[in-house]
Amino acid sequence: MSLTSHLRHGWSSYASLRRLLRTDITKHCVGSQCTMHSEPWHVENMPHLIRFRNGEKEKGTFSKAEMDERVSKLRNIMTNKNIEGVLFTSFHNIKYYSDFMYCEFGRPYGLVVTHDKVVSISANIDGGFPWRWTVNGDNLVYTDWQRDNFYRGVNQELRQLKGKIGCEFDHINLDNFKKLQNALPDSTFVDIGESAMYQRMIKSEEEISLLKESTRIGDIGAAAVVEAVAEGVGEHEIAMHSTNTMTREIAKSRPDIILQDIWTWFQSGINTDGAHNPVTSRKVQKGDVCSLSCFPMMSGYYTSLERTLFLDYASDEALRYWKANCEVHEAGMKLVRPGIKCKEIAHELNLIYEKHNLLHYRTFGYGHSFGVMCHYFGREAALEIREDIETVLEPNMLVSLEPMIVVPDGQPGAGGYRELNIMVVTEEGAENITHFPYGPEHMIIKK
Repeated sequence: MSLTSHLRHGWSSYASLRRLLRTDITKHCVGSQCTMHSEPWHVENMPHLIRFRNGEKEKGTFSKAEMDERVSKLRNIMTNKNIEGVLFTSFHNIKYYSDFMYCEFGRPYGLVVTHDKVVSISANIDGGFPWRWTVNGDNLVYTDWQRDNFYRGVNQELRQLKGKIGCEFDHINLDNFKKLQNALPDSTFVDIGESAMYQRMIKSEEEISLLKESTRIGDIGAAAVVEAVAEGVGEHEIAMHSTNTMTREIAKSRPDIILQDIWTWFQSGINTDGAHNPVTSRKVQKGDVCSLSCFPMMSGYYTSLERTLFLDYASDEALRYWKANCEVHEAGMKLVRPGIKCKEIAHELNLIYEKHNLLHYRTFGYGHSFGVMCHYFGREAALEIREDIETVLEPNMLVSLEPMIVVPDGQPGAGGYRELNIMVVTEEGAENITHFPYGPEHMIIKK
Protein backbone atom coordinates (compact mmCIF):
# COMPACT_ATOMS: atom_id res chain seq x y z
CA MET A 1 0.00 0.00 0.00
CA SER A 2 1.31 3.49 -0.84
CA LEU A 3 2.00 6.19 1.72
CA THR A 4 -1.02 8.12 0.44
CA SER A 5 -3.27 5.09 0.87
CA HIS A 6 -2.05 4.52 4.39
CA LEU A 7 -2.72 8.13 5.27
CA ARG A 8 -6.24 7.84 3.84
CA HIS A 9 -7.19 4.49 5.36
CA GLY A 10 -5.02 4.26 8.49
CA TRP A 11 -2.00 2.11 9.33
CA SER A 12 -2.59 -1.63 9.24
CA SER A 13 0.17 -2.28 11.73
CA TYR A 14 3.31 -0.83 13.19
CA ALA A 15 5.33 -3.27 11.11
CA SER A 16 3.74 -2.00 7.90
CA LEU A 17 4.63 1.55 8.90
CA ARG A 18 8.26 0.55 9.44
CA ARG A 19 8.36 -1.21 6.05
CA LEU A 20 6.84 1.81 4.34
CA LEU A 21 9.31 4.22 5.89
CA ARG A 22 12.20 2.03 4.77
CA THR A 23 11.01 1.75 1.20
CA ASP A 24 9.12 4.97 0.42
CA ILE A 25 10.75 7.75 2.44
CA THR A 26 14.48 6.94 2.38
CA LYS A 27 15.07 7.91 -1.22
CA HIS A 28 18.24 8.61 -3.19
CA CYS A 29 19.01 11.79 -5.13
CA VAL A 30 21.09 10.85 -8.14
CA GLY A 31 24.70 11.88 -8.68
CA SER A 32 26.12 15.09 -7.28
CA GLN A 33 22.69 16.67 -6.99
CA CYS A 34 21.84 15.18 -3.62
CA THR A 35 23.35 12.61 -1.24
CA MET A 36 21.19 10.76 1.31
CA HIS A 37 21.55 7.57 3.33
CA SER A 38 19.92 4.38 2.06
CA GLU A 39 19.98 2.54 5.38
CA PRO A 40 16.77 1.51 7.15
CA TRP A 41 14.92 4.47 8.58
CA HIS A 42 16.16 5.79 11.91
CA VAL A 43 16.61 9.47 12.75
CA GLU A 44 20.29 8.93 13.48
CA ASN A 45 20.74 7.42 10.01
CA MET A 46 19.10 10.30 8.16
CA PRO A 47 21.41 12.94 6.65
CA HIS A 48 22.37 16.13 8.43
CA LEU A 49 23.53 17.94 5.31
CA ILE A 50 22.89 17.49 1.60
CA ARG A 51 23.57 19.17 -1.73
CA PHE A 52 20.52 19.88 -3.88
CA ARG A 53 21.68 21.68 -7.00
CA ASN A 54 18.29 21.49 -8.61
CA GLY A 55 18.00 23.29 -11.95
CA GLU A 56 20.20 26.01 -13.40
CA LYS A 57 21.43 29.23 -11.80
CA GLU A 58 19.12 32.21 -12.21
CA LYS A 59 20.18 35.28 -14.17
CA GLY A 60 20.05 37.30 -10.96
CA THR A 61 19.04 40.85 -10.17
CA PHE A 62 22.44 42.30 -11.12
CA SER A 63 25.32 41.45 -13.42
CA LYS A 64 28.06 39.01 -12.48
CA ALA A 65 30.51 41.91 -12.41
CA GLU A 66 28.33 43.74 -9.88
CA MET A 67 28.08 40.73 -7.56
CA ASP A 68 31.79 39.97 -7.87
CA GLU A 69 32.60 43.59 -6.99
CA ARG A 70 30.47 43.43 -3.84
CA VAL A 71 32.26 40.31 -2.62
CA SER A 72 35.64 41.76 -3.60
CA LYS A 73 35.02 44.87 -1.47
CA LEU A 74 33.94 42.65 1.42
CA ARG A 75 37.15 40.63 1.09
CA ASN A 76 39.14 43.86 1.25
CA ILE A 77 37.41 44.61 4.55
CA MET A 78 38.23 41.09 5.73
CA THR A 79 41.89 41.53 4.81
CA ASN A 80 42.13 44.86 6.59
CA LYS A 81 40.58 43.37 9.74
CA ASN A 82 42.47 40.02 9.54
CA ILE A 83 39.17 38.13 9.20
CA GLU A 84 39.48 34.61 7.76
CA GLY A 85 35.82 34.02 7.00
CA VAL A 86 32.38 35.58 7.44
CA LEU A 87 29.03 34.12 8.43
CA PHE A 88 26.14 36.44 7.54
CA THR A 89 22.76 35.59 9.04
CA SER A 90 20.59 38.63 8.23
CA PHE A 91 18.17 39.01 5.35
CA HIS A 92 19.86 42.13 4.03
CA ASN A 93 23.45 40.92 3.97
CA ILE A 94 22.69 37.47 2.59
CA LYS A 95 20.66 39.11 -0.18
CA TYR A 96 23.24 41.83 -0.84
CA TYR A 97 26.21 39.48 -1.23
CA SER A 98 24.52 36.48 -2.90
CA ASP A 99 21.08 37.58 -4.32
CA PHE A 100 19.30 34.91 -2.25
CA MET A 101 16.46 36.15 -0.03
CA TYR A 102 15.33 33.57 2.51
CA CYS A 103 12.02 32.93 4.24
CA GLU A 104 12.93 32.35 7.87
CA PHE A 105 9.87 30.66 9.35
CA GLY A 106 11.70 29.63 12.53
CA ARG A 107 14.85 28.34 10.83
CA PRO A 108 18.30 29.96 10.66
CA TYR A 109 19.96 30.82 7.35
CA GLY A 110 23.50 31.84 6.55
CA LEU A 111 25.98 32.95 3.92
CA VAL A 112 29.60 31.95 4.30
CA VAL A 113 32.17 34.14 2.58
CA THR A 114 35.86 33.27 2.75
CA HIS A 115 38.72 34.46 0.58
CA ASP A 116 38.00 31.71 -1.92
CA LYS A 117 34.31 30.75 -1.72
CA VAL A 118 30.73 31.94 -1.27
CA VAL A 119 28.24 29.39 0.11
CA SER A 120 24.68 29.88 1.31
CA ILE A 121 23.35 27.55 4.02
CA SER A 122 19.62 26.91 3.77
CA ALA A 123 16.86 24.67 5.11
CA ASN A 124 15.69 21.68 3.10
CA ILE A 125 12.15 23.08 3.02
CA ASP A 126 13.31 25.53 0.32
CA GLY A 127 14.37 22.87 -2.16
CA GLY A 128 16.69 24.08 -4.89
CA PHE A 129 15.61 27.73 -4.76
CA PRO A 130 18.59 28.84 -2.60
CA TRP A 131 20.98 27.06 -4.99
CA ARG A 132 19.46 28.79 -8.00
CA TRP A 133 19.46 32.24 -6.39
CA THR A 134 22.90 32.11 -4.77
CA VAL A 135 24.00 33.40 -8.12
CA ASN A 136 27.71 33.74 -7.30
CA GLY A 137 28.34 30.66 -5.20
CA ASP A 138 27.38 27.23 -3.95
CA ASN A 139 24.63 26.13 -1.55
CA LEU A 140 24.59 23.69 1.35
CA VAL A 141 21.26 22.35 2.61
CA TYR A 142 20.63 21.24 6.18
CA THR A 143 17.76 18.92 7.08
CA ASP A 144 15.22 18.87 9.90
CA TRP A 145 16.04 15.30 10.93
CA GLN A 146 18.25 16.39 13.82
CA ARG A 147 18.39 19.55 15.92
CA ASP A 148 20.85 22.34 15.02
CA ASN A 149 21.95 20.89 11.71
CA PHE A 150 22.47 24.48 10.55
CA TYR A 151 25.48 24.70 12.86
CA ARG A 152 26.82 21.43 11.48
CA GLY A 153 26.75 23.17 8.11
CA VAL A 154 28.57 26.19 9.56
CA ASN A 155 31.18 23.84 11.00
CA GLN A 156 31.62 22.08 7.67
CA GLU A 157 32.18 25.32 5.76
CA LEU A 158 34.35 27.19 8.29
CA ARG A 159 36.07 24.66 10.58
CA GLN A 160 39.35 24.75 8.64
CA LEU A 161 39.77 28.43 9.55
CA LYS A 162 41.33 28.97 12.97
CA GLY A 163 41.48 32.76 13.11
CA LYS A 164 38.85 35.50 13.22
CA ILE A 165 35.34 34.83 11.93
CA GLY A 166 33.09 37.80 11.22
CA CYS A 167 29.43 37.65 12.19
CA GLU A 168 26.64 40.17 12.70
CA PHE A 169 26.51 41.14 16.37
CA ASP A 170 23.41 43.24 15.71
CA HIS A 171 21.52 40.23 14.33
CA ILE A 172 22.57 37.03 16.05
CA ASN A 173 20.98 36.45 19.46
CA LEU A 174 22.75 35.11 22.54
CA ASP A 175 21.49 31.52 22.21
CA ASN A 176 22.60 31.28 18.59
CA PHE A 177 25.92 32.94 19.35
CA LYS A 178 26.62 30.22 21.92
CA LYS A 179 25.77 27.58 19.31
CA LEU A 180 28.12 29.29 16.89
CA GLN A 181 30.91 29.20 19.48
CA ASN A 182 30.28 25.48 20.03
CA ALA A 183 30.32 24.85 16.28
CA LEU A 184 33.65 26.65 15.82
CA PRO A 185 35.50 26.34 19.16
CA ASP A 186 38.87 27.29 17.66
CA SER A 187 37.66 30.58 16.18
CA THR A 188 37.42 34.11 17.53
CA PHE A 189 34.29 36.04 16.59
CA VAL A 190 34.31 39.71 15.62
CA ASP A 191 31.61 41.99 14.28
CA ILE A 192 31.28 42.45 10.52
CA GLY A 193 27.75 43.93 10.52
CA GLU A 194 28.75 47.59 10.83
CA SER A 195 31.42 47.39 8.12
CA ALA A 196 28.99 45.66 5.76
CA MET A 197 26.39 48.35 6.47
CA TYR A 198 28.80 51.12 5.46
CA GLN A 199 29.57 49.25 2.24
CA ARG A 200 25.85 48.92 1.44
CA MET A 201 25.24 52.63 2.04
CA ILE A 202 27.21 53.58 -1.09
CA LYS A 203 25.19 52.37 -4.07
CA SER A 204 26.61 51.17 -7.38
CA GLU A 205 25.30 52.47 -10.69
CA GLU A 206 23.42 49.19 -11.22
CA GLU A 207 21.72 49.44 -7.84
CA ILE A 208 20.81 53.09 -8.40
CA SER A 209 19.33 52.15 -11.78
CA LEU A 210 17.17 49.46 -10.17
CA LEU A 211 16.02 51.82 -7.42
CA LYS A 212 15.13 54.50 -9.97
CA GLU A 213 12.99 51.97 -11.81
CA SER A 214 11.37 51.08 -8.50
CA THR A 215 10.47 54.72 -7.82
CA ARG A 216 8.95 54.94 -11.30
CA ILE A 217 6.72 52.04 -10.39
CA GLY A 218 5.93 53.67 -7.05
CA ASP A 219 4.54 56.63 -8.96
CA ILE A 220 2.25 54.21 -10.81
CA GLY A 221 1.13 52.71 -7.50
CA ALA A 222 0.29 56.16 -6.14
CA ALA A 223 -1.74 56.93 -9.25
CA ALA A 224 -3.65 53.68 -8.65
CA VAL A 225 -4.46 54.86 -5.11
CA VAL A 226 -5.85 58.13 -6.45
CA GLU A 227 -7.85 56.15 -9.00
CA ALA A 228 -9.37 53.87 -6.35
CA VAL A 229 -10.02 56.29 -3.50
CA ALA A 230 -13.68 57.30 -3.17
CA GLU A 231 -16.28 57.82 -0.49
CA GLY A 232 -17.33 54.53 1.11
CA VAL A 233 -14.38 52.50 -0.26
CA GLY A 234 -12.39 50.51 2.32
CA GLU A 235 -8.72 51.17 2.96
CA HIS A 236 -7.97 47.55 2.05
CA GLU A 237 -9.60 47.82 -1.37
CA ILE A 238 -7.59 50.92 -2.23
CA ALA A 239 -4.36 49.31 -1.04
CA MET A 240 -4.97 46.07 -2.97
CA HIS A 241 -5.60 47.98 -6.19
CA SER A 242 -2.28 49.80 -5.82
CA THR A 243 -0.32 46.67 -4.90
CA ASN A 244 -1.74 44.67 -7.80
CA THR A 245 -0.98 47.50 -10.22
CA MET A 246 2.65 47.71 -9.06
CA THR A 247 3.12 43.94 -9.10
CA ARG A 248 1.96 43.72 -12.71
CA GLU A 249 4.23 46.58 -13.72
CA ILE A 250 7.27 45.01 -12.04
CA ALA A 251 6.52 41.69 -13.77
CA LYS A 252 6.39 43.54 -17.09
CA SER A 253 9.48 45.66 -16.44
CA ARG A 254 11.74 42.96 -14.97
CA PRO A 255 10.33 39.50 -15.73
CA ASP A 256 13.61 37.91 -14.60
CA ILE A 257 13.39 38.93 -10.94
CA ILE A 258 11.49 37.83 -7.85
CA LEU A 259 8.05 39.27 -7.08
CA GLN A 260 8.13 39.42 -3.30
CA ASP A 261 6.86 41.69 -0.51
CA ILE A 262 5.32 44.36 -2.74
CA TRP A 263 2.75 46.20 -0.68
CA THR A 264 0.75 49.38 -0.07
CA TRP A 265 -0.36 51.03 3.13
CA PHE A 266 -3.38 53.26 2.82
CA GLN A 267 -4.49 54.94 6.04
CA SER A 268 -7.42 57.27 6.64
CA GLY A 269 -8.70 59.38 9.53
CA ILE A 270 -7.22 58.42 12.88
CA ASN A 271 -5.28 55.57 11.23
CA THR A 272 -2.92 58.20 9.78
CA ASP A 273 -1.34 58.88 13.19
CA GLY A 274 1.39 56.26 12.65
CA ALA A 275 3.63 55.96 9.61
CA HIS A 276 3.60 52.16 9.84
CA ASN A 277 -0.03 51.58 10.81
CA PRO A 278 -1.48 48.56 8.97
CA VAL A 279 -4.35 48.68 6.54
CA THR A 280 -7.86 48.31 7.96
CA SER A 281 -11.30 47.97 6.41
CA ARG A 282 -12.27 51.49 7.48
CA LYS A 283 -14.26 53.24 4.74
CA VAL A 284 -13.03 56.60 3.51
CA GLN A 285 -15.25 59.63 4.01
CA LYS A 286 -15.17 63.07 2.41
CA GLY A 287 -12.90 65.46 4.28
CA ASP A 288 -10.74 62.61 5.61
CA VAL A 289 -7.00 63.08 5.88
CA CYS A 290 -5.41 60.07 4.17
CA SER A 291 -1.88 58.72 3.79
CA LEU A 292 -0.71 56.59 0.88
CA SER A 293 2.52 54.60 1.12
CA CYS A 294 3.59 52.53 -1.89
CA PHE A 295 6.41 49.98 -1.65
CA PRO A 296 7.33 48.57 -5.08
CA MET A 297 9.88 46.02 -3.84
CA MET A 298 12.00 44.74 -6.72
CA SER A 299 13.83 41.53 -5.78
CA GLY A 300 14.17 42.63 -2.16
CA TYR A 301 15.30 46.19 -2.95
CA TYR A 302 13.27 48.81 -1.17
CA THR A 303 11.90 52.18 -2.20
CA SER A 304 8.77 53.96 -1.06
CA LEU A 305 6.50 56.82 -2.03
CA GLU A 306 4.37 58.52 0.61
CA ARG A 307 1.81 61.27 0.25
CA THR A 308 -0.88 63.06 2.24
CA LEU A 309 -4.21 63.43 0.46
CA PHE A 310 -7.73 64.56 1.25
CA LEU A 311 -10.94 63.34 -0.30
CA ASP A 312 -13.04 66.21 -1.70
CA TYR A 313 -11.90 68.98 0.67
CA ALA A 314 -9.54 69.90 3.52
CA SER A 315 -10.43 72.18 6.41
CA ASP A 316 -8.59 75.46 6.96
CA GLU A 317 -6.74 74.05 9.97
CA ALA A 318 -5.78 70.92 8.04
CA LEU A 319 -4.45 73.08 5.22
CA ARG A 320 -2.29 75.03 7.68
CA TYR A 321 -0.66 71.86 9.01
CA TRP A 322 -0.30 70.35 5.56
CA LYS A 323 1.31 73.43 4.00
CA ALA A 324 3.76 73.76 6.88
CA ASN A 325 4.80 70.11 6.49
CA CYS A 326 5.28 70.60 2.74
CA GLU A 327 7.50 73.60 3.51
CA VAL A 328 9.71 71.40 5.67
CA HIS A 329 9.71 68.72 2.98
CA GLU A 330 10.86 71.10 0.26
CA ALA A 331 13.53 72.66 2.46
CA GLY A 332 14.88 69.21 3.30
CA MET A 333 15.23 68.22 -0.35
CA LYS A 334 17.24 71.40 -1.00
CA LEU A 335 19.59 70.63 1.89
CA VAL A 336 20.64 67.18 0.62
CA ARG A 337 24.14 67.46 -0.87
CA PRO A 338 27.58 65.88 -0.41
CA GLY A 339 29.49 67.08 2.63
CA ILE A 340 26.53 67.84 4.88
CA LYS A 341 25.98 65.81 8.04
CA CYS A 342 22.67 64.06 8.61
CA LYS A 343 22.25 65.83 11.94
CA GLU A 344 22.76 69.23 10.31
CA ILE A 345 19.77 68.64 8.03
CA ALA A 346 17.67 67.64 11.04
CA HIS A 347 18.60 70.77 12.98
CA GLU A 348 17.76 73.05 10.03
CA LEU A 349 14.35 71.46 9.56
CA ASN A 350 13.56 71.68 13.26
CA LEU A 351 13.82 75.46 12.96
CA ILE A 352 11.03 75.55 10.38
CA TYR A 353 8.73 73.48 12.58
CA GLU A 354 9.56 75.77 15.48
CA LYS A 355 8.61 78.80 13.38
CA HIS A 356 5.15 77.29 12.90
CA ASN A 357 4.96 76.11 16.54
CA LEU A 358 4.68 72.50 15.33
CA LEU A 359 7.91 70.85 16.47
CA HIS A 360 6.12 69.11 19.34
CA TYR A 361 3.95 67.32 16.72
CA ARG A 362 6.94 65.78 14.92
CA THR A 363 7.07 61.99 15.42
CA PHE A 364 10.33 60.54 13.98
CA GLY A 365 13.51 61.30 12.00
CA TYR A 366 13.43 63.14 8.71
CA GLY A 367 14.57 60.29 6.45
CA HIS A 368 16.73 57.24 5.90
CA SER A 369 18.66 55.15 3.40
CA PHE A 370 17.31 52.74 0.77
CA GLY A 371 18.46 49.49 -0.81
CA VAL A 372 18.28 45.96 0.66
CA MET A 373 16.23 47.03 3.66
CA CYS A 374 12.70 47.48 4.87
CA HIS A 375 10.61 46.63 7.92
CA TYR A 376 11.02 42.94 7.06
CA PHE A 377 14.71 42.83 6.26
CA GLY A 378 16.86 45.40 8.03
CA ARG A 379 18.02 49.01 8.19
CA GLU A 380 21.12 51.09 7.51
CA ALA A 381 21.13 52.86 10.85
CA ALA A 382 24.12 55.10 10.13
CA LEU A 383 22.28 56.85 7.29
CA GLU A 384 19.24 58.32 9.00
CA ILE A 385 18.46 62.02 9.09
CA ARG A 386 18.30 62.51 12.84
CA GLU A 387 19.92 64.75 15.42
CA ASP A 388 22.18 61.94 16.68
CA ILE A 389 23.64 60.84 13.31
CA GLU A 390 27.09 62.21 12.40
CA THR A 391 27.31 60.56 8.95
CA VAL A 392 28.45 62.89 6.17
CA LEU A 393 26.52 62.48 2.92
CA GLU A 394 28.55 61.17 -0.03
CA PRO A 395 27.82 60.70 -3.74
CA ASN A 396 25.80 57.54 -4.51
CA MET A 397 24.03 57.52 -1.16
CA LEU A 398 20.22 57.46 -1.27
CA VAL A 399 18.16 59.18 1.40
CA SER A 400 14.51 60.03 1.81
CA LEU A 401 13.06 63.30 2.95
CA GLU A 402 9.89 62.37 4.85
CA PRO A 403 8.87 64.89 7.53
CA MET A 404 5.77 63.93 9.51
CA ILE A 405 3.65 65.61 12.13
CA VAL A 406 0.66 64.17 13.99
CA VAL A 407 -2.13 66.35 15.39
CA PRO A 408 -3.98 64.49 18.18
CA ASP A 409 -7.53 63.28 17.73
CA GLY A 410 -10.24 65.74 18.76
CA GLN A 411 -8.38 68.84 17.57
CA PRO A 412 -9.25 70.69 14.35
CA GLY A 413 -7.21 69.21 11.49
CA ALA A 414 -6.40 66.08 13.51
CA GLY A 415 -4.37 63.36 11.81
CA GLY A 416 -0.99 62.57 10.32
CA TYR A 417 0.72 64.59 7.58
CA ARG A 418 3.63 63.04 5.71
CA GLU A 419 5.39 63.40 2.34
CA LEU A 420 8.32 61.28 1.10
CA ASN A 421 10.70 61.78 -1.81
CA ILE A 422 13.94 59.87 -2.44
CA MET A 423 17.13 61.73 -3.27
CA VAL A 424 20.31 60.36 -4.88
CA VAL A 425 23.36 62.26 -3.65
CA THR A 426 25.49 63.35 -6.61
CA GLU A 427 28.94 64.96 -6.91
CA GLU A 428 27.47 68.46 -6.73
CA GLY A 429 24.05 68.10 -5.12
CA ALA A 430 21.21 65.61 -5.26
CA GLU A 431 18.75 64.18 -7.77
CA ASN A 432 15.10 63.78 -6.81
CA ILE A 433 13.94 60.42 -8.22
CA THR A 434 10.34 60.61 -6.91
CA HIS A 435 8.08 62.45 -9.32
CA PHE A 436 4.53 62.04 -8.06
CA PRO A 437 2.95 65.41 -7.12
CA TYR A 438 2.31 66.40 -3.52
CA GLY A 439 0.62 69.10 -1.48
CA PRO A 440 -2.83 70.79 -1.44
CA GLU A 441 -2.55 71.93 -5.04
CA HIS A 442 -2.47 68.37 -6.34
CA MET A 443 -3.69 65.97 -3.67
CA ILE A 444 -7.21 67.12 -2.75
CA ILE A 445 -9.03 64.43 -4.71
CA LYS A 446 -12.47 65.44 -5.87
CA LYS A 447 -14.88 62.73 -7.01
